[in-house]
Amino acid sequence: MTEPVLYRIGELAKLAGVSPRTIDFYTSSGLIEPERRSAKNYRLYSDETLARLKRIVEMKKDKYSLDEIKASLSGWGKLSSKEEVSGQLIELEIHLGQLQREVMAIEPVISQLKPGQAKQVFKRLIPQTAACVEALMLLLNKGGFM
Repeated sequence: MTEPVLYRIGELAKLAGVSPRTIDFYTSSGLIEPERRSAKNYRLYSDETLARLKRIVEMKKDKYSLDEIKASLSGWGKLSSKEEVSGQLIELEIHLGQLQREVMAIEPVISQLKPGQAKQVFKRLIPQTAACVEALMLLLNKGGFM
């Protein structure tokens, strides 16, 4: 049986496209954990941690807060389909909250647009918004909530 590949902080940082300081911060925050320590007491991280770190980086790009990321990742990797569905629903709830905050943030800007500009903005949003609303309605109907 071969040993799993383990990365020191610098290697992990380079692979994930973040700074070693970010790795330290995420480790101290409990978002990631070292697999083990080397003989020289270096923290060593696994491929699973690299995947988790890449997910954190993506969520940060999507403007999720650290608390939202922690909530999303707390169930990451569970095997039960009930747990998977529950986790996906939690992620959806977090994402919907993020979208709501973003809409509230841009609402003042949109309200100051000229009618023609606003029409162009809404023209681009309507197909995506309609698809999202339809997907949510299907989900709610299947769950017996509507």
